[in-house]
Amino acid sequence: MSNMDNQNTVGNTSSFAKGLFIGGLIGAAAALLFAPKPGRDLRSELSDKMTIVSDKTKDVASVVSSKATDLAKTVSTKTADVAKTVAESKDNIVSSVAKASADVADEATKADQEIMDATAKAAKDSQKQLNATS
Repeated sequence: MSNMDNQNTVGNTSSFAKGLFIGGLIGAAAALLFAPKPGRDLRSELSDKMTIVSDKTKDVASVVSSKATDLAKTVSTKTADVAKTVAESKDNIVSSVAKASADVADEATKADQEIMDATAKAAKDSQKQLNATS
């Protein structure tokens, strides 16, 4: 999950909690306006409902906070794992390139020595033929 997706998830959850709280307030206000009860009873019931909504909102906020913290820890752990894997891969690649480079250098040295030996032999053979024809 990318960092942008994580921010959207946390933002959506936070928006949901806010919407829940605002919806509770609107519902309470609507109950106050349309209820056929005396004012004192209505205010008492409204106060009880507001307490319930407030408690529920706190519970939701607590859950959202907990989930966001868990998500942040998970993202942090996964990021560290990816960084470790990349570092190990880099070390393997550097090691492979260094070994291949050493192998190429060895092969070039061997080829150079073979060419020098062949050239020296050809020079000796040519010298012997010149000496034999003179």
